[in-house]
Amino acid sequence: MFSIGDFMIYSAHGICKVDDICEKTVSGITKTYYVLHPIDNYGDLTISSPVDNEKVNMLELMTQGEANELLESFRYPGLKWIENPNIRNRQYNDIVKTGNRKEIAKVVKTLMQKKLDAELHGKKLYESDRRLLDHIQHVLFKELAISLDTTVEEINEMVVKLVKLSTKKRMPV
Repeated sequence: MFSIGDFMIYSAHGICKVDDICEKTVSGITKTYYVLHPIDNYGDLTISSPVDNEKVNMLELMTQGEANELLESFRYPGLKWIENPNIRNRQYNDIVKTGNRKEIAKVVKTLMQKKLDAELHGKKLYESDRRLLDHIQHVLFKELAISLDTTVEEINEMVVKLVKLSTKKRMPV
């Protein structure tokens, strides 16, 4: 269970702060709810979610050790590229929905690598790939930055270097 002031990854909203824990009655049923505020939302968005909500992922932020391990994973191969964009998008989104950061990092690595390859040839990623990459990079890199007490920009620079380095190692001589 989270406490007031804790940060969590909350499903599609990304990193949220627990502002309150309270009892609410909805449709005659009283439950304990988290009152959450997405940290990237500077407006008034507030999310109320039952503490026992099984329909969404509520994950603790990774530790510093887990964050360092995840960064190191960008040295290794990502996922097998799926040529069909519809199948690829569905499978990669299914991976993201699991909340498994190691697998999500593989999706990021694969899409970043394809983006770099495309740019080398004067091309761009498919729009669906770009949107997915932007979204998961934003959430994952923000979490890494918080866990490692650094900036998202610094995390991005580190990951780009690791992806480029691993790409060079794969190229035939």
